[in-house]
Amino acid sequence: MVAGLALGSVRIPPGHVLEILMGRAEPSPFRTIVLDVRLPRVLLGATVGAGLAVIGTVLQALVRNPLADPFLLGVSSGASVGAVAAIVFGGVFGIGTALATTVTIPAASFVGAMLSLVLVHALARSGGGGFATGRLILAGVAVSYILTALTSLILVTADSADHLKEVLYWTLGGLGSARWDMLALPCATLAVGTALLMALARPLDLLLVGEEGATVLGLDTARFRVAVFVLATLLTGVLVAYSGAIGFVGLMVPHAARMLVGAAHRPLLPVVALMGAVFLVVADLAARTVAAPQDIPVGVLTALTGGPFFLWLLRRRTEGVPA
Repeated sequence: MVAGLALGSVRIPPGHVLEILMGRAEPSPFRTIVLDVRLPRVLLGATVGAGLAVIGTVLQALVRNPLADPFLLGVSSGASVGAVAAIVFGGVFGIGTALATTVTIPAASFVGAMLSLVLVHALARSGGGGFATGRLILAGVAVSYILTALTSLILVTADSADHLKEVLYWTLGGLGSARWDMLALPCATLAVGTALLMALARPLDLLLVGEEGATVLGLDTARFRVAVFVLATLLTGVLVAYSGAIGFVGLMVPHAARMLVGAAHRPLLPVVALMGAVFLVVADLAARTVAAPQDIPVGVLTALTGGPFFLWLLRRRTEGVPA
């Protein structure tokens, strides 16, 4: 996080950054850059990275598939459609900018994510045979493509071209618009959501032994899945409302964390949250410095790293190696 505050198009010595954070520095352009520009961005990146990693961990346990991720299951794309619709059509219904930022966009993002999850789940269960995780992933990818096309359709049919930059931000994912007044809701949602999921660590562990085993041990798997899916969708909707659709964080980080602490969720979730925060802060730092002063959307970099990782996981599963 100190590196995220020190590096960028303007480089600030790390020692001076620490002085600014401790309130010992005199007012200067460097102080404004650190406190008003970079610090909100770094904190939002840490919050979103932690949240997406926690959501990915939980989804992988719920569907018992290491390829599960809010981006691949279409949840992030659904949240993006809701957010984009709120941006484009907000002015039509007389919704002010401040209200749209604090209420409308997160609410629309959650509704979009929820509808997407319901559709993916229904498609995965269609044709009989009960709950199939393989069909869930395929349905999620298909729905994600459809929702991406719907986002483009909303943009094309919008009356004003002024929304292009904002919509591009939601589709590619980015942290460049972070401000102090944007941090309260995602931080509070992450804290409450992670605490609830920590309390559900034992039922999540039971799902790892299989559907029948969890039922024998007293878990109502159907009801539990629905409740946790709704909680994960709420978290995704809030985070995507402020960061856009940043993919593959929830896919890669849980696997790295399991290599350190194992699969038990009580020790795993805090480690996943920390690693997700670090990963996205580092990715955003790269996005700001690779082509400085141009700011690359961080979602582009996570996709460039997550795509090969997804193919590697898929190859391991194809070869019969446990992921």
